[in-house]
This record gives sequence, structure tokens and C-alpha cells, in this order.
Amino acid sequence: MLKNTVALLLILCAVAGVAGELNGWLLPTISWPFTVSREMSFLHISGHYVPDLEVDGSFHWFGWLSMLVLFFVGLYLLLRPSASMRMAPEMAKRWRRFRSMKRGWWSFLLLLFLLLLAGLDQCIVGKRALAVKYEGHWYFPAFTRAIIPGDTFGLVGDEALAEPDYRELASSVGLPDAPEVVVMPPIPYNPVSDAAPFPTEPLELRSDGLYYRQGSHKPFNGIACRLYEDGMPHMRTRCRRGLPDGYVQGWSRDRREVYAARYSDGAMTEHHYNGLGTVEDFEKLTDPKRACVVHYHPAPPLSGGHLLGTDSRGADIAAVLYGGLQVCIAASLFYLPIIYGIGLTLGMLMGYFGGKWDLLVQRLIEILSQLPFLFVVMILADSLPLEMRGMFLILSLLALFGWMRMTYLVRTATMKEKEREYVAAARVMGAGTGRILLRHILPNIMAIVVTLLPFSVAAVVFSLTSLDYLGFGLPESYASWGRLLNDGLARLSSPWVVSSAFLALVITLLLVTFVGEGIREACDPRRRTYYE
Repeated sequence: MLKNTVALLLILCAVAGVAGELNGWLLPTISWPFTVSREMSFLHISGHYVPDLEVDGSFHWFGWLSMLVLFFVGLYLLLRPSASMRMAPEMAKRWRRFRSMKRGWWSFLLLLFLLLLAGLDQCIVGKRALAVKYEGHWYFPAFTRAIIPGDTFGLVGDEALAEPDYRELASSVGLPDAPEVVVMPPIPYNPVSDAAPFPTEPLELRSDGLYYRQGSHKPFNGIACRLYEDGMPHMRTRCRRGLPDGYVQGWSRDRREVYAARYSDGAMTEHHYNGLGTVEDFEKLTDPKRACVVHYHPAPPLSGGHLLGTDSRGADIAAVLYGGLQVCIAASLFYLPIIYGIGLTLGMLMGYFGGKWDLLVQRLIEILSQLPFLFVVMILADSLPLEMRGMFLILSLLALFGWMRMTYLVRTATMKEKEREYVAAARVMGAGTGRILLRHILPNIMAIVVTLLPFSVAAVVFSLTSLDYLGFGLPESYASWGRLLNDGLARLSSPWVVSSAFLALVITLLLVTFVGEGIREACDPRRRTYYE
């Protein structure tokens, strides 16, 4: 039953991905292979070669290949007999031992939850609205590749031709000529290239004539700002015990000290108070009851709707952490097949054939292991043009240096397994080299492969974060925990920035490490008992 459910789900995802590509939909996770194919030039070709399947002038072969793989894997599972899909007895024992280790099992469940959460994509994080209802029609901007212009929702002027600010559109719900419904994601900010305005906290002018923070019983001390109609700071006044400078409770209020001020007369000309006229006339340009506290970036948590605050660029930290998690998952999905393909292939061939081939690959590993990885990255980052830098370059460099440890372990295990009786029996029965390696030796060394998997994930996450922290990692178009960590360490007066990035990295690496330890203990032959 579970096998058929998984098979139907894979087939449905493949069909939905193809339909989304042809109709211009953006489906969470399902459209991800096509999105990656658009971002990386080597993953698509000119549409002239395949005119029937071209979209936007290109044939995104990586996305189509991914959909074909999903479809045929689902079809294979659907047609394969259920009896042949049963777990081998030895693997079933290891699975039961892994589930009995609570720390590793719960870490595994938490990692699965994070994967599912990251797979929701724009349903969780993004500046586009999930749904907009205007004049009886429904629109779904977050799930379409095409940009919906602002005049669709009644905007005029320059805003009519560009994509609307859906956060501002959501705040206008209920006003005349405004949308009836605007549904935003829980975190309505993009992980990159989306600076939030300065969060503001309105101050209360109470009956005693003093300013208070909302919900506070102590008069406000600090800088109070009056805002333009568009929300930008107009005038700042220092307050002491709830009174602006120059005000004395119970005294005449003729004297006022303006800390700083600027305003526009509609002709985009800035004016500063220069002493002409009265201060009262100048102060009337803004409503004194609109005094508030402006949290300049980096803004603290829970200010202006930012759960974890903002960084120095004005980006929402929760959105950056979510985008960084997606980048780490995407990097692992590309990195692991490469290093496992190289490491398993070379390691098994070295251990099985030995001789000159073994010596040649060992010398190659010794040469590569002596290259300074960081210097190679720095040289390439400075020498290559900007359009060639990106995730492909970083993952290629990580894969170039990441397969060597696995190769040695697989080589040792293969050398031991090829001397077993079952390999000799397979040779006597006429099995070829490929069959012996794939059908006999590989299943018996899978414990090594599975054990190394979590630690390989931890290695790529830590490497990406380290390179981004040093400034030699992914470009600005990718969300990065490393850049957020760098930003926080440069501004320790805002501890929420560095603590958010640090905790996200530490928690992820701990979960992956606990899963790896659980797998290693489950595959340890010394844990086997007579009754298992």
C-alpha cells in the first residue's frame, strides 16, 4: 500500500511539474528543477533544438530530465511486485536498531520536518501574495512566473506598469478601489533583494501629557520621531521622562528644541528648519500624535512584524534563515551524487583490480590533497568573471576535494570483500566484473556509504557557510547563513543577528551529526546480539 502511494505521488509530481512548466506556474518544490535550470546556463540550451518544448526561448533539459526520472521511478515502483520491495533481513535489523536510538531517531524526524518545511517554498516565505481578490476575480501572484502589473489591482502612475508591493497592497484592504482580499505568506519578505522599511513602534500620548511605549507604565526615554505620510522620519526629538526636550511639565511650553527635521513641499525639494517662522508652524507639518520609535536596521526581534528582526541591509532574518536552509538542501542534492558517484566508482575499482590502477589513483589523491583548498577558491573567485561564479563553481570545487576520503574507505572495504567466498563462487558461476561489483560487493559495503552520508551533508553545509563568511562563497543572489554570520559579528551591538545565524548553523549540524551517529551505531556489527 505504501509503495503504491509513493509511486502515485511521484507520477503526480512529474505530471504537475510538466503542466506547470508549459502553463507558467510556479509550484512549490515541484517547479524547482526548472527554476534551477533557468538560473544555471549549462542546464538549458537554445529552444531552436527542441521547438515543441521550449519555454521563454530555451529548452530547460535539466527540469525535463528530472520530471522523466520522477515519472519512470514512480512507474517502476507501481509495476514492481510488492514482495520484491521488502527490506532485506539484515537491513531490517539495522533499521530497528536505529529507531531504538532516541537521539538519532528524533533528530531524523526533525530533519524530515525541516525538509518538508523548506519544500513549501513561497507558501512560507516571499514578498508575493499567495492570493488576491480584486473586483470579484482571483489572482495567484506567488504561483505564476509572469509578473502581474499593478494596474490589474487598480494602481495608477508608475506603479501601474511595475509589479505591485503586495505588502502595501495588503495594508490597503478595505479601502475604496482596493482589493477585497490579499493573502500573504507567514513571512512576507524575500530571502534576498528585499529590504524592509524601518520598523516603527507608535508611542502613546496619554492624558498626563507624557509619551509611553505601548503597554508600558514608565514614561518613554529616547528619540521620538514624527513621520511623513509615507512613513519616512520627518522630525526627531529627544524625550526625557516622556517629555520632549524643552518641555517642562506644568510650565509654559513656548520653548521647544528640534533635534533634526526635513520635509518636502511636493516638488521633491527638501527643506530644513532654519529659524524663519515659529517652531509651532514647523511642527504642524506633522501630527504630534503620530510620534513613534523608529528601529533603524538592524532592527530587534518582534519589531515591525519581523519575528527575528532584520540585518544591516534591512533583510528579514527569518526569511534569510529559511532561504539559507533551502540553499543548503539544494547544494546537498547536487553535491552528494557527485562525490558518491566518484568515490564509489574509483574506490571499488581500486580495491578490486589493485595494481597500477590503484597506484595511479593513489598518486592523484595525494596530489589533490596537497592543494590548498581556500587558495584555489580565492584565485578562481578573483580571476573568473561574475557570470561564471555561482553555486555550480562552488559545488564543483567542493566535489573536487570531497571524494577522496570516501574513496579510501570504499577501497579498503572492497579489498576485504573480494576475498570472500561468495565472490569466488560468483566467478566460478561465470559472473562478470560489473555484476560482481554491483550485485555482490556493493550491497555488502553499503553500511560504509550510509554511515558517511550524514557527515557528508554536514561537511557541505559547513563549507558553504565558511566560504560565504569569508566572502568567497555564493553570490548575493543566494541567501546565506555565512554572510548573515559575518554581518552579525561585525555588529555585536545587535546580538540577535549573529545569534540567529549561529543557532541555525549549530542546530542543523547537531541534528545531522546525531543522525550520523545513530546510523553508525545501527550498522556497527559489535552491537549485534545472538537473538537478533
